[in-house]
Amino acid sequence: MYRTHTCGEINKSDVGKKVQLAGWIQTTRDMGGIIFIDLRDQYGITQIVSADNVDLINSIAKIPTESTVTVTGTVKLRDESTINKNIKTGEVEVSLETIEVLGKRTKNLPFEVNTDQEVREDLRLQYRFLDLRSDKNIKNLILRANVIQFMREQMIAQGFLEVQTPILTSSSPEGARDYLVPSRVHPGKFYALPQAPQQFKQLLVTSGIDKYFQIAPCFRDEDSRADRSPGEFYQLDMEMAFATQEDVFSVIQKVMYNTFKKFTDKTVDEDFVRIPFKEALEKYGSDKPDLRNPLIVQDVTHIFKNIDFNAFKGKIVKIISTPNVKNEPRSFFDGMTEFAISECDAKGLAWLRVNDDRTLQGPIAKFIPDEQREQLLTETSTNAGDAIFFIAEDKKLVQKLAGQIRIELGKRLNLIDKNIFKFCWIIDFPMYEEEDNKIQFCHNPFSMPQGGLKALEEKYPLDVYAYQYDIVCNGIELSSGAVRNHDPEIMVRAFEIAGYDKSVIEQKFPALYNAFQYGAPPHAGIAPGIDRIVMLLADSENIRDIIAFPMNSKAQDLLMNAPSAVTEKQLKEIHIKLDVKE
Repeated sequence: MYRTHTCGEINKSDVGKKVQLAGWIQTTRDMGGIIFIDLRDQYGITQIVSADNVDLINSIAKIPTESTVTVTGTVKLRDESTINKNIKTGEVEVSLETIEVLGKRTKNLPFEVNTDQEVREDLRLQYRFLDLRSDKNIKNLILRANVIQFMREQMIAQGFLEVQTPILTSSSPEGARDYLVPSRVHPGKFYALPQAPQQFKQLLVTSGIDKYFQIAPCFRDEDSRADRSPGEFYQLDMEMAFATQEDVFSVIQKVMYNTFKKFTDKTVDEDFVRIPFKEALEKYGSDKPDLRNPLIVQDVTHIFKNIDFNAFKGKIVKIISTPNVKNEPRSFFDGMTEFAISECDAKGLAWLRVNDDRTLQGPIAKFIPDEQREQLLTETSTNAGDAIFFIAEDKKLVQKLAGQIRIELGKRLNLIDKNIFKFCWIIDFPMYEEEDNKIQFCHNPFSMPQGGLKALEEKYPLDVYAYQYDIVCNGIELSSGAVRNHDPEIMVRAFEIAGYDKSVIEQKFPALYNAFQYGAPPHAGIAPGIDRIVMLLADSENIRDIIAFPMNSKAQDLLMNAPSAVTEKQLKEIHIKLDVKE
């Protein structure tokens, strides 16, 4: 009734045919008696040309842009000089015969649609239905849909069964705040939206499902970041029975590599490097290192332990050796110092240049004796023309600062190859860490300790590693996963070391703990974040760009005005009385 073709479909083979198109009027241009219309839909743009027809021209003039219309006309070739190579239909146009308004725009536009005009994010999100009309946003949604479909096909091809798990569940301590849903039929009790299907997927493999997956919605009441959307996100959730860490790696590496290879023109590195957690912190200052950055953090504390320099005394001293910076002006070094102080809360940032004769030049050069200078240059493979940046702090802070400085140096020196995707696995996470002189879980408390019960009984807790792993791409953590602790005896002992008795497990995780006493298989899983994967593939710096209707940074849906107040009647039905202070 409305169209025979889409606006991205007609081409030279249709010349001479009568067609009908429908879409939004993106622009109209009056060229002195002839009007050109750019008609747009999801699939593309077609140029419509009015004939020398006064009635048609008068009709078009009354139609506001962004109104929807249906047009009929005959396809013809464009003149050679007017071919538009930027659109799929650029070699042809439609000679207009009729036009009918389907949906007229009656309000002023809050911003220009489908242009490069800078628009405040809050305005774009308030009028997201207009913002989504842009070619970029439509392409992002198409990319997201195609990625999800391809991932689903990949998992099914590897023998995984797709199973949906509940959205209304019980509250459990999983790291972030729950979104709670009050019960009408059970006064004073609440459901929780799942932070992840973690317990359900483990229950599924305990039930006999050999390989489970789903495109899972997850809900966490946590603060927004550029790579984290508050409220709701999606992940490729999977779990395998009778599986090891190696089995999970084999499945996910194939899915990740094939997905990135299919949906990007960039190089995708086949080598999924494995880096122990402690090594990642030492070499990169981060447990989510960007391997495109060639700079490495090195520990030189031993070199300076006996020199008389107050800034290094009693501190862990890390350096980052940066190659070929002899042509960088003093402002570059001053800028890095300012970054360290203002953005990283560092006390300062010492640096040195290496001259052609291997002498040192810079603010702290006079404090470095010749013997330590030569040892420093030799051990860190630093050469003439290079520079050295020093980070001296206590053990807790020095790694974090070094990681931030490394990232910023990589950016400012243009060392990061933006045309490649590099993956790595972070492995061998400590099972426990010490905080305020107390032993507590370092990561997932339900990970299997390496060495099982024997390791828990015989090793000092901080020396126990877990079968816990993260997958990272270009400095973005895509997912955490683990071999699960399926043995109730090992589980109880693991919690006891962290200061919890068996009753804590029974109260907080009753279904899981009970199920494991009925014969559970060894199992392992992971859940890569779909939003972050699509963000990387779309080459976007903000995760909200690839979500159809995202919340803003304050966890508000400006389009639907959520969260919002509800009526007194609704509150009474769910047995809630508000105590909100203005």
